[in-house]
Amino acid sequence: MLAVAPLMIEHRLIERMIKVLKTELEQIASSRNPNLVLVDSAVDFIRTYADRTHHGKEEEILFRDLNRKNLSGKYKSAMDALIKEHIFARKETAALVEAKERHLKGDLGALAEMAAHMRTLIEFYPRHIEAEDQDFFVPVMDYFTESEQRAMLLEFHEFDRRMIHEKYEHVVRRFEVERDLPGAKAKTDWISHL
Repeated sequence: MLAVAPLMIEHRLIERMIKVLKTELEQIASSRNPNLVLVDSAVDFIRTYADRTHHGKEEEILFRDLNRKNLSGKYKSAMDALIKEHIFARKETAALVEAKERHLKGDLGALAEMAAHMRTLIEFYPRHIEAEDQDFFVPVMDYFTESEQRAMLLEFHEFDRRMIHEKYEHVVRRFEVERDLPGAKAKTDWISHL
């Protein structure tokens, strides 16, 4: 199995969520009544699964290891472009959340902004996924030996195993900081012992 196979499988789930988000955008266009629970769930999915989990494995493992290789200019440029796209998606998701919050406060123009950011994400992800699946992931595997790919797969698995703990450590810490609880700013490192 190519080390990038799990990343490509994750793309299929991301594509499914983007289709769900597209149906919500259509609903907003026809009724101007957003399903904010769905929007919040889509944002959580994009931030936790698509970005932190999926892009996290790309940036913190695959791209890190590729940076140690003598990449051709073509693949180095492609990798740099993919990183910029990840940053773009993070900013667009944050802008969607900000527009949703303004909508909740009664800002009449915020719904159109929400829809625009949703549309941008809906258009972005299929192109981004295609670029990774078709033009990058499989060809860059030639830079790795079979044992390096096996090691990468194990590191992907470990990354995923720790993910839920990292997410909820962050959730609790955020609430502790908001409520100024003692020791709230100290990050615990218990996750590294898992």
